[in-house]
Amino acid sequence: MHGMTSYFIRRMLLIPVTFVCITFMVYGIMRLAPGGPIEQARTQLLMAMQEGGGSLATSATGELDLPQEAIEQLKVYYKLHRSIPVGYLIWLGVWPDDDRQGEFNGVVQGDLGMSYRYSEPVLTTIVSKFPISITFGLIGYLATWIVCIPLGVKKALTHRSWFDTTSSLVVFLGYSIPGFVACLALLLMFGTSLVWDIFPLGGFRSENWNEMWEAGNFWWCVRDQAHHMVIPIIGYVMSGFATMTILMKNSLLDNLGADYVRTAFAKGLTERRVIFLHALRNSMIPLCVSIGHAIGLLFAGSFLIEKTCNIPGMGLLGFNSLVERDYPVLMGILVFGVLIRLLGNILSDVILALVDPRVRFE
Repeated sequence: MHGMTSYFIRRMLLIPVTFVCITFMVYGIMRLAPGGPIEQARTQLLMAMQEGGGSLATSATGELDLPQEAIEQLKVYYKLHRSIPVGYLIWLGVWPDDDRQGEFNGVVQGDLGMSYRYSEPVLTTIVSKFPISITFGLIGYLATWIVCIPLGVKKALTHRSWFDTTSSLVVFLGYSIPGFVACLALLLMFGTSLVWDIFPLGGFRSENWNEMWEAGNFWWCVRDQAHHMVIPIIGYVMSGFATMTILMKNSLLDNLGADYVRTAFAKGLTERRVIFLHALRNSMIPLCVSIGHAIGLLFAGSFLIEKTCNIPGMGLLGFNSLVERDYPVLMGILVFGVLIRLLGNILSDVILALVDPRVRFE
Protein backbone atom coordinates (compact mmCIF):
# COMPACT_ATOMS: atom_id res chain seq x y z
CA MET A 1 0.00 0.00 0.00
CA HIS A 2 2.86 2.37 0.80
CA GLY A 3 4.36 1.78 -2.64
CA MET A 4 1.07 2.54 -4.37
CA THR A 5 0.58 5.72 -2.36
CA SER A 6 4.05 7.02 -3.19
CA TYR A 7 3.50 6.11 -6.84
CA PHE A 8 0.33 8.16 -7.12
CA ILE A 9 1.91 11.05 -5.23
CA ARG A 10 4.74 11.11 -7.75
CA ARG A 11 2.23 11.00 -10.59
CA MET A 12 0.32 13.95 -9.12
CA LEU A 13 3.54 15.94 -8.68
CA LEU A 14 4.38 15.38 -12.36
CA ILE A 15 1.13 17.02 -13.47
CA PRO A 16 2.33 20.65 -13.06
CA VAL A 17 5.63 19.91 -14.85
CA THR A 18 3.91 18.17 -17.76
CA PHE A 19 1.27 20.90 -17.92
CA VAL A 20 3.87 23.67 -18.16
CA CYS A 21 5.90 21.86 -20.82
CA ILE A 22 2.90 21.19 -23.07
CA THR A 23 1.24 24.58 -22.73
CA PHE A 24 4.51 26.51 -23.22
CA MET A 25 5.31 24.55 -26.37
CA VAL A 26 1.84 25.17 -27.84
CA TYR A 27 1.88 28.83 -26.79
CA GLY A 28 5.21 29.35 -28.53
CA ILE A 29 4.07 27.60 -31.70
CA MET A 30 0.91 29.72 -31.90
CA ARG A 31 2.88 32.93 -31.40
CA LEU A 32 5.29 32.01 -34.19
CA ALA A 33 2.70 30.65 -36.63
CA PRO A 34 1.71 32.97 -39.50
CA GLY A 35 -1.81 34.25 -39.98
CA GLY A 36 -2.33 35.29 -36.37
CA PRO A 37 -4.79 37.88 -35.06
CA ILE A 38 -2.43 40.75 -35.95
CA GLU A 39 -2.32 39.72 -39.61
CA GLN A 40 -6.08 39.18 -39.74
CA ALA A 41 -6.85 42.50 -38.07
CA ARG A 42 -4.34 44.23 -40.35
CA THR A 43 -6.05 42.83 -43.44
CA GLN A 44 -9.47 43.93 -42.24
CA LEU A 45 -8.26 47.42 -41.32
CA LEU A 46 -6.46 47.84 -44.63
CA MET A 47 -9.60 46.96 -46.55
CA ALA A 48 -11.69 49.33 -44.42
CA MET A 49 -9.18 52.19 -44.71
CA GLN A 50 -8.82 51.77 -48.47
CA GLU A 51 -12.58 51.94 -48.85
CA GLY A 52 -12.83 54.91 -46.50
CA GLY A 53 -9.79 56.75 -47.83
CA GLY A 54 -7.76 56.52 -44.62
CA SER A 55 -4.02 57.14 -44.40
CA LEU A 56 -1.77 54.18 -45.15
CA ALA A 57 1.96 53.66 -45.02
CA THR A 58 4.19 52.09 -47.67
CA SER A 59 6.22 49.02 -46.71
CA ALA A 60 9.76 48.25 -47.88
CA THR A 61 8.35 46.21 -50.75
CA GLY A 62 6.24 49.12 -51.98
CA GLU A 63 2.95 47.64 -50.73
CA LEU A 64 0.43 49.57 -48.69
CA ASP A 65 0.55 48.84 -44.98
CA LEU A 66 -0.69 50.22 -41.67
CA PRO A 67 1.44 52.78 -39.86
CA GLN A 68 3.85 51.29 -37.36
CA GLU A 69 1.98 52.98 -34.52
CA ALA A 70 -1.22 51.17 -35.48
CA ILE A 71 0.59 47.84 -35.63
CA GLU A 72 2.05 48.41 -32.16
CA GLN A 73 -1.40 49.25 -30.83
CA LEU A 74 -2.73 45.99 -32.29
CA LYS A 75 0.05 44.06 -30.55
CA VAL A 76 -0.84 45.66 -27.23
CA TYR A 77 -4.56 45.04 -27.78
CA TYR A 78 -3.98 41.33 -28.47
CA LYS A 79 -1.29 41.12 -25.74
CA LEU A 80 1.37 40.05 -28.22
CA HIS A 81 3.85 42.85 -27.49
CA ARG A 82 5.69 40.77 -24.91
CA SER A 83 8.35 38.20 -25.68
CA ILE A 84 7.17 34.60 -25.80
CA PRO A 85 8.58 33.56 -22.38
CA VAL A 86 7.25 36.68 -20.62
CA GLY A 87 3.92 36.47 -22.42
CA TYR A 88 3.56 32.85 -21.38
CA LEU A 89 4.37 33.61 -17.75
CA ILE A 90 1.79 36.41 -17.75
CA TRP A 91 -0.78 34.06 -19.28
CA LEU A 92 0.13 31.46 -16.66
CA GLY A 93 -0.34 34.04 -13.91
CA VAL A 94 3.11 33.94 -12.33
CA TRP A 95 4.40 37.21 -13.82
CA PRO A 96 2.95 40.67 -13.13
CA ASP A 97 0.92 42.14 -15.98
CA ASP A 98 1.95 45.79 -16.47
CA ASP A 99 -1.20 46.39 -18.53
CA ARG A 100 -3.21 45.65 -15.36
CA GLN A 101 -1.24 47.74 -12.90
CA GLY A 102 1.16 44.91 -12.13
CA GLU A 103 -1.53 42.45 -11.07
CA PHE A 104 -1.19 38.69 -11.43
CA ASN A 105 -3.97 37.55 -13.75
CA GLY A 106 -3.68 34.20 -15.45
CA VAL A 107 -4.43 30.51 -15.32
CA VAL A 108 -3.26 30.18 -11.73
CA GLN A 109 -5.82 32.79 -10.70
CA GLY A 110 -8.55 31.16 -12.81
CA ASP A 111 -8.44 33.86 -15.51
CA LEU A 112 -8.08 32.43 -19.03
CA GLY A 113 -8.38 35.81 -20.74
CA MET A 114 -10.92 37.23 -23.18
CA SER A 115 -11.94 35.63 -26.46
CA TYR A 116 -11.05 37.64 -29.56
CA ARG A 117 -14.05 36.27 -31.43
CA TYR A 118 -16.78 36.24 -28.78
CA SER A 119 -15.56 39.22 -26.69
CA GLU A 120 -16.36 37.39 -23.47
CA PRO A 121 -14.30 35.53 -20.85
CA VAL A 122 -12.76 32.35 -22.23
CA LEU A 123 -13.90 30.36 -19.19
CA THR A 124 -17.52 31.35 -19.84
CA THR A 125 -17.24 30.40 -23.51
CA ILE A 126 -15.72 27.00 -22.79
CA VAL A 127 -18.01 26.05 -19.91
CA SER A 128 -21.08 26.84 -22.02
CA LYS A 129 -19.99 24.11 -24.47
CA PHE A 130 -19.35 21.41 -21.87
CA PRO A 131 -22.94 20.06 -21.61
CA ILE A 132 -23.18 19.44 -25.36
CA SER A 133 -19.85 17.62 -25.71
CA ILE A 134 -20.42 15.63 -22.50
CA THR A 135 -23.86 14.55 -23.71
CA PHE A 136 -22.57 13.24 -27.03
CA GLY A 137 -19.37 11.82 -25.55
CA LEU A 138 -21.09 9.98 -22.70
CA ILE A 139 -23.89 8.51 -24.82
CA GLY A 140 -21.42 7.60 -27.55
CA TYR A 141 -19.12 5.86 -25.08
CA LEU A 142 -21.97 3.94 -23.45
CA ALA A 143 -23.29 2.96 -26.88
CA THR A 144 -19.83 1.66 -27.79
CA TRP A 145 -19.83 -0.58 -24.71
CA ILE A 146 -23.36 -1.80 -25.40
CA VAL A 147 -22.43 -2.77 -28.96
CA CYS A 148 -18.84 -3.94 -28.60
CA ILE A 149 -18.93 -5.98 -25.38
CA PRO A 150 -21.64 -8.45 -26.50
CA LEU A 151 -20.12 -8.61 -29.99
CA GLY A 152 -16.64 -9.33 -28.59
CA VAL A 153 -18.02 -12.02 -26.28
CA LYS A 154 -19.95 -13.64 -29.11
CA LYS A 155 -16.86 -13.62 -31.36
CA ALA A 156 -14.76 -15.22 -28.63
CA LEU A 157 -17.32 -17.96 -27.96
CA THR A 158 -17.70 -18.68 -31.69
CA HIS A 159 -14.01 -18.32 -32.55
CA ARG A 160 -13.21 -19.26 -36.18
CA SER A 161 -16.87 -19.81 -37.01
CA TRP A 162 -18.74 -18.20 -39.90
CA PHE A 163 -20.08 -15.55 -37.48
CA ASP A 164 -16.58 -14.69 -36.26
CA THR A 165 -15.24 -14.43 -39.80
CA THR A 166 -18.15 -12.36 -41.11
CA SER A 167 -18.19 -10.01 -38.12
CA SER A 168 -14.41 -9.56 -38.41
CA LEU A 169 -14.93 -8.18 -41.90
CA VAL A 170 -17.44 -5.70 -40.50
CA VAL A 171 -15.13 -4.80 -37.62
CA PHE A 172 -12.12 -4.12 -39.83
CA LEU A 173 -14.30 -2.20 -42.27
CA GLY A 174 -15.38 -0.03 -39.35
CA TYR A 175 -11.74 0.34 -38.31
CA SER A 176 -10.82 1.66 -41.75
CA ILE A 177 -13.61 4.28 -41.80
CA PRO A 178 -13.06 7.30 -39.52
CA GLY A 179 -16.04 8.41 -37.49
CA PHE A 180 -16.42 11.76 -39.23
CA VAL A 181 -16.35 10.07 -42.66
CA ALA A 182 -19.15 7.76 -41.54
CA CYS A 183 -21.12 10.80 -40.35
CA LEU A 184 -20.57 12.54 -43.68
CA ALA A 185 -21.74 9.49 -45.64
CA LEU A 186 -24.82 9.09 -43.44
CA LEU A 187 -25.67 12.76 -43.77
CA LEU A 188 -25.48 12.48 -47.55
CA MET A 189 -27.67 9.38 -47.55
CA PHE A 190 -30.21 10.21 -44.84
CA GLY A 191 -29.92 13.96 -44.33
CA THR A 192 -30.54 15.24 -47.85
CA SER A 193 -33.08 14.62 -50.54
CA LEU A 194 -30.46 12.77 -52.61
CA VAL A 195 -31.54 9.42 -51.13
CA TRP A 196 -33.74 9.63 -48.02
CA ASP A 197 -34.50 12.83 -46.16
CA ILE A 198 -34.82 11.27 -42.68
CA PHE A 199 -32.36 13.00 -40.35
CA PRO A 200 -31.39 16.69 -40.04
CA LEU A 201 -28.19 17.86 -41.65
CA GLY A 202 -26.71 18.87 -38.34
CA GLY A 203 -27.13 20.85 -35.19
CA PHE A 204 -27.79 19.92 -31.58
CA ARG A 205 -31.53 20.59 -31.54
CA SER A 206 -34.23 22.24 -33.62
CA GLU A 207 -34.46 26.03 -33.40
CA ASN A 208 -37.85 25.90 -31.66
CA TRP A 209 -36.75 23.28 -29.12
CA ASN A 210 -36.73 25.69 -26.14
CA GLU A 211 -40.18 27.02 -27.02
CA MET A 212 -41.58 23.50 -27.25
CA TRP A 213 -39.97 22.58 -23.93
CA GLU A 214 -41.45 25.61 -22.21
CA ALA A 215 -44.83 24.75 -23.73
CA GLY A 216 -44.67 21.33 -22.06
CA ASN A 217 -44.18 19.20 -25.18
CA PHE A 218 -41.79 16.84 -23.40
CA TRP A 219 -42.03 13.87 -25.76
CA TRP A 220 -41.62 16.07 -28.82
CA CYS A 221 -38.41 17.45 -27.32
CA VAL A 222 -37.14 13.94 -26.56
CA ARG A 223 -37.84 12.75 -30.11
CA ASP A 224 -36.26 15.86 -31.60
CA GLN A 225 -33.15 15.48 -29.46
CA ALA A 226 -32.81 11.81 -30.38
CA HIS A 227 -33.41 12.68 -34.04
CA HIS A 228 -30.40 15.01 -34.03
CA MET A 229 -28.16 12.59 -32.12
CA VAL A 230 -28.44 9.41 -34.19
CA ILE A 231 -25.80 10.17 -36.83
CA PRO A 232 -23.22 11.79 -34.49
CA ILE A 233 -23.53 8.90 -32.03
CA ILE A 234 -22.87 6.43 -34.85
CA GLY A 235 -19.72 8.44 -35.60
CA TYR A 236 -18.62 8.22 -31.95
CA VAL A 237 -19.25 4.46 -31.90
CA MET A 238 -17.28 3.98 -35.11
CA SER A 239 -14.28 5.72 -33.54
CA GLY A 240 -13.71 2.97 -30.94
CA PHE A 241 -15.79 0.15 -32.40
CA ALA A 242 -13.02 -2.07 -33.76
CA THR A 243 -10.53 -1.53 -30.95
CA MET A 244 -12.93 -2.35 -28.14
CA THR A 245 -14.49 -5.34 -29.94
CA ILE A 246 -11.13 -6.99 -30.70
CA LEU A 247 -9.83 -6.18 -27.21
CA MET A 248 -12.88 -7.81 -25.64
CA LYS A 249 -12.59 -10.89 -27.83
CA ASN A 250 -8.84 -11.42 -27.30
CA SER A 251 -9.07 -10.80 -23.56
CA LEU A 252 -11.87 -13.34 -23.16
CA LEU A 253 -10.03 -15.91 -25.30
CA ASP A 254 -6.93 -15.54 -23.11
CA ASN A 255 -8.95 -16.06 -19.95
CA LEU A 256 -10.85 -19.05 -21.36
CA GLY A 257 -7.49 -20.77 -21.84
CA ALA A 258 -6.26 -19.95 -18.33
CA ASP A 259 -5.71 -22.58 -15.62
CA TYR A 260 -8.38 -21.21 -13.29
CA VAL A 261 -11.04 -21.72 -15.98
CA ARG A 262 -10.03 -25.37 -16.45
CA THR A 263 -10.09 -25.78 -12.69
CA ALA A 264 -13.59 -24.31 -12.51
CA PHE A 265 -14.80 -26.76 -15.16
CA ALA A 266 -13.13 -29.61 -13.25
CA LYS A 267 -15.10 -28.64 -10.13
CA GLY A 268 -18.31 -29.18 -12.04
CA LEU A 269 -19.38 -25.58 -12.55
CA THR A 270 -21.66 -24.96 -15.49
CA GLU A 271 -20.26 -23.48 -18.69
CA ARG A 272 -22.47 -20.40 -18.38
CA ARG A 273 -21.29 -19.73 -14.82
CA VAL A 274 -17.61 -20.18 -15.66
CA ILE A 275 -17.75 -17.94 -18.71
CA PHE A 276 -19.96 -15.11 -17.50
CA LEU A 277 -19.04 -15.05 -13.82
CA HIS A 278 -15.34 -15.85 -13.80
CA ALA A 279 -13.76 -15.45 -17.25
CA LEU A 280 -15.81 -12.44 -18.38
CA ARG A 281 -15.21 -10.53 -15.17
CA ASN A 282 -11.44 -10.84 -15.53
CA SER A 283 -11.66 -10.09 -19.24
CA MET A 284 -13.27 -6.73 -18.49
CA ILE A 285 -10.14 -5.46 -16.72
CA PRO A 286 -8.41 -4.02 -19.85
CA LEU A 287 -11.62 -2.29 -20.86
CA CYS A 288 -12.19 -0.81 -17.41
CA VAL A 289 -8.74 0.76 -17.59
CA SER A 290 -9.82 2.68 -20.71
CA ILE A 291 -12.48 4.54 -18.72
CA GLY A 292 -9.93 7.04 -17.46
CA HIS A 293 -8.66 7.73 -20.97
CA ALA A 294 -12.21 8.19 -22.28
CA ILE A 295 -12.85 11.11 -19.91
CA GLY A 296 -10.88 13.38 -22.21
CA LEU A 297 -13.28 12.61 -25.06
CA LEU A 298 -16.29 13.24 -22.82
CA PHE A 299 -15.15 16.81 -22.10
CA ALA A 300 -13.18 17.75 -25.18
CA GLY A 301 -15.53 16.30 -27.77
CA SER A 302 -14.49 15.35 -31.27
CA PHE A 303 -13.24 18.12 -33.57
CA LEU A 304 -14.11 16.41 -36.84
CA ILE A 305 -17.42 14.83 -35.85
CA GLU A 306 -18.72 18.07 -34.35
CA LYS A 307 -17.54 20.01 -37.39
CA THR A 308 -19.13 17.53 -39.82
CA CYS A 309 -22.45 17.45 -37.94
CA ASN A 310 -22.33 21.16 -36.98
CA ILE A 311 -22.64 20.41 -33.26
CA PRO A 312 -21.85 23.52 -31.18
CA GLY A 313 -19.68 21.73 -28.63
CA MET A 314 -16.08 21.89 -27.50
CA GLY A 315 -14.80 20.27 -30.69
CA LEU A 316 -16.42 22.79 -33.02
CA LEU A 317 -15.36 25.63 -30.71
CA GLY A 318 -11.75 24.47 -30.90
CA PHE A 319 -11.91 24.06 -34.68
CA ASN A 320 -13.31 27.55 -35.25
CA SER A 321 -10.85 29.06 -32.77
CA LEU A 322 -7.97 27.41 -34.63
CA VAL A 323 -9.16 28.70 -38.00
CA GLU A 324 -9.74 32.23 -36.70
CA ARG A 325 -6.60 32.24 -34.50
CA ASP A 326 -8.55 32.90 -31.30
CA TYR A 327 -5.49 32.21 -29.15
CA PRO A 328 -7.09 32.69 -25.69
CA VAL A 329 -9.84 30.15 -26.45
CA LEU A 330 -7.33 27.69 -27.92
CA MET A 331 -5.14 27.95 -24.85
CA GLY A 332 -8.17 27.64 -22.59
CA ILE A 333 -9.24 24.45 -24.35
CA LEU A 334 -5.67 23.20 -24.05
CA VAL A 335 -5.72 23.85 -20.29
CA PHE A 336 -8.82 21.72 -19.81
CA GLY A 337 -7.66 19.09 -22.29
CA VAL A 338 -4.22 18.60 -20.73
CA LEU A 339 -5.51 18.49 -17.15
CA ILE A 340 -8.33 16.09 -18.01
CA ARG A 341 -6.00 13.79 -19.92
CA LEU A 342 -3.40 13.74 -17.14
CA LEU A 343 -6.00 13.11 -14.44
CA GLY A 344 -7.65 10.50 -16.66
CA ASN A 345 -4.37 8.60 -16.94
CA ILE A 346 -4.05 8.55 -13.17
CA LEU A 347 -7.67 7.45 -12.85
CA SER A 348 -6.93 4.58 -15.23
CA ASP A 349 -4.11 3.44 -12.97
CA VAL A 350 -6.40 3.68 -9.91
CA ILE A 351 -9.09 1.62 -11.64
CA LEU A 352 -6.51 -0.97 -12.68
CA ALA A 353 -5.27 -1.26 -9.10
CA LEU A 354 -8.84 -1.64 -7.80
CA VAL A 355 -10.08 -4.25 -10.29
CA ASP A 356 -6.86 -6.27 -10.54
CA PRO A 357 -5.35 -7.17 -7.13
CA ARG A 358 -2.24 -8.52 -8.88
CA VAL A 359 -1.16 -5.00 -9.86
CA ARG A 360 1.34 -3.36 -7.56
CA PHE A 361 2.76 0.09 -8.27
CA GLU A 362 6.24 0.53 -6.87
